[in-house]
Amino acid sequence: MSDIPRNEYPRPQFVREDWLCLNGEWQFEIDQGDSGIDRGLLERELQDRIIVPFCPESELSGIENPDFMNAVWYRRNVTIPAAWAGRGVRLHFQAVDYDSTVWVNGAEVGRHRGGFTPFSCDLRGVAEAGDDITIVLRARDDGRKPQPRGKQAREFGPSGAIYVRTTGIWQSVWLEPVPDIALRRSRITPDLANRTFRLEQPISGNAKGLRLRATLADDAGEIVTAECSAEYDLAPRLDLPVPEDRLRLWDVGQPNLYDIAIALIDGEGEVVDSATSYAGMRAISIEGKAIKINGRTVFQRLVLDQGYYPDGIMTAPSDAALREDIELSMAAGFNGARLHQKVFEERFLYHADRLGYLVWGEFGDWGCNNNGPITGEHQKPGPDYITQWLECLERDYSHPSIVGWCPLNETWQTLTDRITALDDVTHGMYLATKAMDSTRPALDTSGYSHRVPEADVYDSHDYTQDPETFRARHAGFAEGEPYLNSAESWGLPARWVGNAHWSIPYRGQPYFVSEFGGIWWNPDVKEGEDSWGYGERPRDLDEFYDRFERLCAILLEDVNMFGYCYTQLTDIYQEQNGIYRFDRSEKFDLARIRAAQWKPAAIELADN
Repeated sequence: MSDIPRNEYPRPQFVREDWLCLNGEWQFEIDQGDSGIDRGLLERELQDRIIVPFCPESELSGIENPDFMNAVWYRRNVTIPAAWAGRGVRLHFQAVDYDSTVWVNGAEVGRHRGGFTPFSCDLRGVAEAGDDITIVLRARDDGRKPQPRGKQAREFGPSGAIYVRTTGIWQSVWLEPVPDIALRRSRITPDLANRTFRLEQPISGNAKGLRLRATLADDAGEIVTAECSAEYDLAPRLDLPVPEDRLRLWDVGQPNLYDIAIALIDGEGEVVDSATSYAGMRAISIEGKAIKINGRTVFQRLVLDQGYYPDGIMTAPSDAALREDIELSMAAGFNGARLHQKVFEERFLYHADRLGYLVWGEFGDWGCNNNGPITGEHQKPGPDYITQWLECLERDYSHPSIVGWCPLNETWQTLTDRITALDDVTHGMYLATKAMDSTRPALDTSGYSHRVPEADVYDSHDYTQDPETFRARHAGFAEGEPYLNSAESWGLPARWVGNAHWSIPYRGQPYFVSEFGGIWWNPDVKEGEDSWGYGERPRDLDEFYDRFERLCAILLEDVNMFGYCYTQLTDIYQEQNGIYRFDRSEKFDLARIRAAQWKPAAIELADN
């Protein structure tokens, strides 16, 4: 499969041996009027060719069309391997933006709404091993319609902190043989206090007479095997204890992982279904204003990572590029990232797990309010936000690198005496997060507008470029009064200000400045070229270093803050405030950038 683009296994934490990658050339056609059904696109050959999994806006797709595409169609003929006989077949799409319908041999087999999460189509009764099949997908993605889109432009072109669109397939497509009674995706929870991994294993179908078996191993070999009946519970649970002499913690820069082999077996000991997974033993706790990892205070030196690429847009050109972005971040002195306004490919989390890299997971929902920063018709958040966020949480629950959740970002809503639909959605997404995952801290929304009093974490965004103003804004936290974003402080029009506050009061939670910096620097910008960043550009490189070092030091020296998040890892199109250029080449002396961040943080000194 070396000539197939992005041919690595797309679901790395729940692996079956047999699968077929469907990336590569597909038939393709733009359906600008969304009239394809009436015009027979379901039945006929399509006019163009595209390279999947790259979106049609991207160079790597071979289409490179930057315009609005209200609907697009894909078509491919595939032969299901005959060796899969006796098992059903599932067709997987890792991500399609935004509203998908799938047909196989003319029969509708699946629908899905949401541009960031995977979905599958069961082909039982439609196709089986050895069959030649025709797959057709229609993706609707009205670029001006309210929907969760992250940083995708709703105007024709990118500007400021808004980028180009992604339409249709933008992650891998693949086939997999699955038995009628099958394992579903595992949920693995580390329990450091009891040195145990808790495996929750959903099973589809009637498991009467079957047993669940799991084996935990490390580099030295098998540690323990546990087994239980699978017939009394839709999701049987197993404990996999780790003896003290085999205990290796997953931590920052210490990516110790355990392998887990899972099998569903019948009364004769024959394997009905099997998969492999992995897990890291680590704990996250809150003590006062500190967030601790494995009982130890770790200052979270995060970078805002938006995961855009010049040639693939939201899709990395290669699996190696995902890993390299983490390595670039670590080389600059960061120990983690806030994955911003995009649900990243799961392969990114796989590499973060293997590099000991901290991650805050986020949904792509920026500007979901009438007073948001996006012009034209504004997003109206509804139940689909919660539904799609639950799919994100289900996919990523077991990754040890994830240490926090951020369901919403900058909802741009002033606090009034009315409870709004956005207030309900904010509360609903927070409750969904905690119901799905009680083991990690969560924000209700990042920056503003905070609405949930019991939220685990409180934060602010502050792009003040003057270090002394920045210091003054955050000086009050020593007395328990952190800087709170307000409409007034951003100099917004009076009609936006309301009572001048966006958020409910701070209640003593762990606090961090989850966006700051964004220092605008591109020494190569040409006259007339579109270039954007926060505030006034430094006059020269020395001024950049001075500003960066002083802004970081103010937060590092505050014993009450558990971390920060600097904007951002790379330039992205016209937004030129990255530590690296858009092509990932260096802009700065990395030793100096790293040294500015690795003076011991006050909170770490206090803990020791």
